[in-house]
Amino acid sequence: MLVWTVIFLMIALVAAVLGFTGIAGAAAGIAKIIFFIFIVLLLISLVANALRGKSPRK
Repeated sequence: MLVWTVIFLMIALVAAVLGFTGIAGAAAGIAKIIFFIFIVLLLISLVANALRGKSPRK
């Protein structure tokens, strides 16, 4: 999921450099949404593993 975030950030940077501000803003917005979804899923996974008694380093 972080790979998609990096891809959309690269698209946003290239579009911003070339002057396509609308595309750059949209790509940056998509990257931000995907990043926050990743953070939420990470936290859910950590809490679920903690409740089951498993350590995160397995």
